[in-house]
Amino acid sequence: MKNLLLLLFVIAAFWKLWGGDDIVELGPGVKVTDAPEQRKIIKGDRFDFKGYQITPLADFIIKAKVLSKKNYSLGSESDLAPTDLALGWKNMSDEAVLNKIVITQSGRWYYWRANSLPIPRSQIISQSANMHLIPEDDYIESAIKQVKQGQIVEITGYLVRVSSKEGLRWQSSLSRDDSGAGGCEIIFVKRFNIMPQDN
Repeated sequence: MKNLLLLLFVIAAFWKLWGGDDIVELGPGVKVTDAPEQRKIIKGDRFDFKGYQITPLADFIIKAKVLSKKNYSLGSESDLAPTDLALGWKNMSDEAVLNKIVITQSGRWYYWRANSLPIPRSQIISQSANMHLIPEDDYIESAIKQVKQGQIVEITGYLVRVSSKEGLRWQSSLSRDDSGAGGCEIIFVKRFNIMPQDN
């Protein structure tokens, strides 16, 4: 019996440390009314960052609800973007809608499925996205690691193209209406805020 209790304790501790983030519930209703703001950069100056070349494509500001969070440690992209957030705004920030949609992340992809669509498919696609986050510094990286599913975040930075001498080519989507391969946003994050839960 003692061995069983010890095993259950170890499993619970492992889950808490490596994947058992608490889920924050804010209740039904649209929590984010505005779509992300984007302004095209005509000619962004490329800069070096951690051995990669970063080219800004657009200024980007988003306030959104965290639908899912996934940390990555394998692959060259994880050196730059160790965390992906699936984010939602407008109807995709409403828990009455989200409770009817199953959302998962894997292999740098964001997946959703629903037995019966609570809102039109076009809204699910245009009001949510998987975003690869490149933190500008350790402080921002730590803040991203602390965020929990269900919280509201504000992110300011650039949508970017990434390249390397080793041949990596990774480019952000510049549209909220696309999906599938190439449909994710890659954000060089200059500011990351977790909003108060009464927001």
